[in-house]
Amino acid sequence: MARYRWVGSGESAALFALSEAGGTLRDLGTLAVPDPEAVCRAELRVEGPGGAWAARFASLVYDEPSGLFWDGAGLLLVAYGLHLWALDARSGELRWSRRSGSPLLAVLGSSRLDHVLLQSEIETVALRSDGSVAWRIAHGEVLVGAELVGGRLVLTTYRGQHLAFDPATGRSTQ
Repeated sequence: MARYRWVGSGESAALFALSEAGGTLRDLGTLAVPDPEAVCRAELRVEGPGGAWAARFASLVYDEPSGLFWDGAGLLLVAYGLHLWALDARSGELRWSRRSGSPLLAVLGSSRLDHVLLQSEIETVALRSDGSVAWRIAHGEVLVGAELVGGRLVLTTYRGQHLAFDPATGRSTQ
């Protein structure tokens, strides 16, 4: 079982005052900013067969954290603000992290892919389980949505247009 809680800038004391006890706690906020207490914060708590653990994150932009369990790699991916964190799903230990130049919209995965897709407002990046880049596409328009539909990566632009790509290669399917 996994639970997120998050707050806006400067409200971390209120969030962390309600933290649940038990298990390992990792504060990864300084990977995002030098002073994480001054920005938006999130806390993820996981309880599973391997025990309980919690991780804390920081973001320069107000955002709702999202996650993806990548079972083949044994990773729990957390997208929050401008960062993606790859955590060992059983222990919560940080395996790798990646910073984006614009806010993250989604992290998408499929059992048919050997990578996950990290979608920001201006770029799509396919990441392997070790965090290395399989392929990357820069977009000329701001994106507001991303979905895997019918074997394609479908992106929605700010103007309402839809762009389609092969999620395995990044090539356009239009």
